[in-house]
Amino acid sequence: MIDLCILIPAAGASSRMRGSDKLLEEIDGESLLHRTARIARAATPSVLVTLPESGPCVPARLAALVGSNARILRIGDAHDGMSASLRAASREIGQAEGLMILLPDMPEIGLEDIERLKAAFAEDPARPVRAATGDGTELGHPVILPRRYMQELAVLTGDRGARHLIEGDDIRIVPLPGRRAVTDLDTPEAWEAWRASRV
Repeated sequence: MIDLCILIPAAGASSRMRGSDKLLEEIDGESLLHRTARIARAATPSVLVTLPESGPCVPARLAALVGSNARILRIGDAHDGMSASLRAASREIGQAEGLMILLPDMPEIGLEDIERLKAAFAEDPARPVRAATGDGTELGHPVILPRRYMQELAVLTGDRGARHLIEGDDIRIVPLPGRRAVTDLDTPEAWEAWRASRV
């Protein structure tokens, strides 16, 4: 069994939602943040969720994570963007062979998708793994970074992920059904359209 740590980077400000918090949007009576943490915990016992040290979104996100059994990392440099979450996670993965970056605003990612990526990583833990659309034409998330990338993550800067780190590497691409690997909802309009599509 592969030892995998999952990072849920939830330290963003949700600024494009114009006053509401995308991570607290409900799907089938469950907040998106709690759903993401619950699914992650079903896949591995090692789940990290980054949150800002302070700010208006923090109390409600903490409340949403109650009962999820995820480990919460409060980061004081959340203003640095995604790199702050990745830096924090790189220091906290313990003995895990890889770090999965599971974005919390992707409502179509399910446990079966995480397990599919995890199985692909287990076949060769030295290779990064990245999800793609069902036809393989668009790369998306989740992404798994092998342990050898943790030193680079520890000094990452700016509001960007690890995409540039793995460019040129021998990435294992794993297609997921439909467009779930690229469906992230950042605006009220995107949420409205997505909910309408489910009816």
